[in-house]
Amino acid sequence: MANMMATRNAYGEALKEIGGKNKDIVVLDADLSGSTKTAVFKKEYPDRFFNVGISEQSLMGTAAGLAAAGKIPFASTFAMFATGRAFEIIRNSICYPKLNVKIAATHAGLTVGEDGASHQAIEDISIMRSIPNMVVLNPADGVEARLCVLKASEYVGPVYIRLGRSNVPVIFDENYTFEIGKGVELKSGKDVTIIATGIMVAKALEASEMLSEEGISARVINISTIKPIDKDIIIKAAKETKGIVTAEEHSIIGGLGSAVAEVLVENCPVPMKRVGVEDTFGESGNGDELLVKYGLTPENIIKNVKSVLSL
Repeated sequence: MANMMATRNAYGEALKEIGGKNKDIVVLDADLSGSTKTAVFKKEYPDRFFNVGISEQSLMGTAAGLAAAGKIPFASTFAMFATGRAFEIIRNSICYPKLNVKIAATHAGLTVGEDGASHQAIEDISIMRSIPNMVVLNPADGVEARLCVLKASEYVGPVYIRLGRSNVPVIFDENYTFEIGKGVELKSGKDVTIIATGIMVAKALEASEMLSEEGISARVINISTIKPIDKDIIIKAAKETKGIVTAEEHSIIGGLGSAVAEVLVENCPVPMKRVGVEDTFGESGNGDELLVKYGLTPENIIKNVKSVLSL
C-alpha cells in the first residue's frame, strides 16, 4: 500500500521549513491551528504567529495589512469559511491591490466527512479562480503540497492553496518538481486523456491502470495550478487523444472541469465529460464512503472515459 499523508500535514511542516529561511514569513489562523496544522509553525516561531479568533474577515484583513507592511502572511482556516465568509475581504483588500497574501485553506471537499455539508467546500476553486490577480493551487499529495507552499512563498501576489483533511496516497518522490502554471503528464496514452486535480489524481492513475487492462490507453495529466491553467498541455492532449475526462473533488460547476472546457471550446473542441460533485450539497458521513456515493471513484472515471470514446 502506498504511503499516506494529508496535504494539511505537509503544509504545517512546509511552514516550519520556510519560516526558518525567511523571517518575513508570518502565519495567521482563525482559532483552528490544531486542525490546519499552523500550530507546527506556532510552536517553532510563536512571535510570528497570530490567532485572530473565529473571525475570518479579520483574518484576511489583518493578513492584508501585514502584507502591505512588507511581511509574507499565510492565512489559514477551513476552506468553507476562508472562501465563503471572507470573500469580500479577499476580493477588495487582497486581490484588488494585489497584496502578497497566501491563503492556505484546509478541510476542502467532501472528505471533510462527518463535519457535513456546512463544512464541505465544493465551490472554493470556482470562487477563488473568478477573482482577478488570484493564483489557485490544488496539490495532489503531500510532496506537491510542500512544493506549492515553497513556490507560493516566492511568488509575489495573492495565492490560494487548497488543502485536505484526509490522508491521501503519496504519488511523487523527492525528484518531483512543481512550477506554478504548469501541468504534468504522469502517464502517457493515445486513446483518451484524464485530467485530474487534488486527491482525484491518484484515482485517475488507478483508473488508467484499470483501463489498460481493457486495452484502452489513457493519458493522465495532473493540473495542480487551476489558475493560471496550463493551456498548452490541455490543447496538446485534445489534439493527440480522442477526448478528455476531468476529475475533481469539487463541484463540476466552475472548477477544473469548467476551466478545462473553457480552454477546449476556444482552442480545440473535443468530446469531454466531467467527474465531480454534480450541483448538489454533500452530507455527513465517512469521507471514503462519500466519495463513492458522489461518484468520485476510478470506476466512475472509467464509465465516463467509455462514454467519451463512444461519442
